Amino acid sequence: MRRHERDKFFVVDEGVFTGDGTRKRSRPNAQEEIRSFRFSRLGPANEETGEDSLHTALATAMTTGTAPDSAGVPAGFTYLGQFVDHDLTMDNTATVLGTEVTVEELLQGRSPALDLDSLYGRGPDAEPRFYQPDKIRLKTGKTAAVPGDPVAGRDLDGFDLPRVGEGSTKGARRLAVIPDSRNDENLIVAQTHLAFIRFHNKIADTLVAQGMTGAELFAKTRELVTLHYQWIVRHDFLPRVIDPAIVDDVFTNGRKLVDAGPGARIDEPPTMPIEFSVAAYRFGHSMVRDQYEWNRFFNSGAGAITKATLPLLFNFSGTSGTLSPDGKPDDPETGGFERLPTNWCADFRRLYDFTEAGRDDLKGPGVNLTKRVDSLLVDPLKAVPAGSFNGRGSALDSIERNLAFRNLTRASMVDLATGQQMAELLGEKPLTASQLLDGDGSGAALKDLADDDRDRLVSKTPLWFYILREAEVNDGKLGAVGGRIVVETFHRAIEASRISIVRQPAWRPTLGAEKDVFRMVDLLLFLSDGKEDLLNPLGDPS
Repeated sequence: MRRHERDKFFVVDEGVFTGDGTRKRSRPNAQEEIRSFRFSRLGPANEETGEDSLHTALATAMTTGTAPDSAGVPAGFTYLGQFVDHDLTMDNTATVLGTEVTVEELLQGRSPALDLDSLYGRGPDAEPRFYQPDKIRLKTGKTAAVPGDPVAGRDLDGFDLPRVGEGSTKGARRLAVIPDSRNDENLIVAQTHLAFIRFHNKIADTLVAQGMTGAELFAKTRELVTLHYQWIVRHDFLPRVIDPAIVDDVFTNGRKLVDAGPGARIDEPPTMPIEFSVAAYRFGHSMVRDQYEWNRFFNSGAGAITKATLPLLFNFSGTSGTLSPDGKPDDPETGGFERLPTNWCADFRRLYDFTEAGRDDLKGPGVNLTKRVDSLLVDPLKAVPAGSFNGRGSALDSIERNLAFRNLTRASMVDLATGQQMAELLGEKPLTASQLLDGDGSGAALKDLADDDRDRLVSKTPLWFYILREAEVNDGKLGAVGGRIVVETFHRAIEASRISIVRQPAWRPTLGAEKDVFRMVDLLLFLSDGKEDLLNPLGDPS
């Protein structure tokens, strides 16, 4: 199973950084170099990041307190962002390393491009197990009936990820048959991946009705899916979480930092900026809620079974949990279900706001909002399931399960630049000591930091924390440092895709109801024919 978090980073022109309690750097051999996912460094290396005292204190402060909701960002975008991250970092040669693969395929397969290889793998000929027998449509799975329930007591075809279903262990039988197992590490990202499977299949059905067949059919379907997906990322996702002026500037005027300037080789496979992977794009961790209004069974209203807490949403997945109410997340052989129970199907009306598309009839009981992008993480993230980072069966100290601690420690492992260093590189005025220590008054409270840790934080702020504080004092949107790193990385990743709205600037979406508009709600309306029972298959209580 592919690891959720890397413990090894190959940085081009520097070597391999590994972390096993200490920082190590080594020169790779030729075989290791060519078979490694390729990272690069935008800023300077910072080898004085401090030891665990600051990381422990900062991580504790970042997971203590009540994080405020965002200003109107629907909660589905948290997990769309996670789905996108897995697309960027998908290693689509990992499953074929025992076969002959060309150097070009290896470099492309281990390079970040926004091309949905996490959905398609290496295609229907190379990896047919992800596809239906026609080698056009992607496989879906069937939920498992909940005995005795008049609503959920039925299997629902197409509402779970496809699963292996065979093998000597429950863990093996529960595995999702998708290119990237990380997309089954929590239920919301799993249902997001399923939505893209259904989107692909619906486009294929539409093209078949227009008379298209064969290899042309798959190629055209993938092209339309990818272009509309990139449009969503550019126009619907990024401006909600990043200062829109930064988004518009990069996509209009180009990049200043990522593969930019004299000597930049945009014809070569791109690398992943380590400042993006280890710090900037981890802003999404602060958007996670501790509980969700999930569907008619799992919410905070009268008659619900229980609240859909974040730990439950991890448990009802195949990678981090057991898909079962009686399962123990750290023991994949427990639990009675091996497919998603029907009563855990998503109600997408609660994850996205369909009134944006003029569908007031799909308003439902209300939309969950993300937590604001700031320096606080919700309480459950101080103890994430071991399966989410491939730690099942390991003896872990409590701080090692703290997601903030893991992020801060990983940055030290790769000698990541500080926030101040990146601000200077970008020619931006750095945050003040007051902004770093106090934020806007509603984020992480650092009053208990030791004097030495306080001084180090102010002068050499860990980049991830710096970016979150920057957003906190910018009304919950990534600003000059974090926003620039994220948007430029996305621009390069879209440019690097063989199918690309950056390289086809005249392209416009064709599948939405409004001209030149395509949002995540439009994708969901298209795959469901706008029908409520396909967006909320369990209905509402009568």
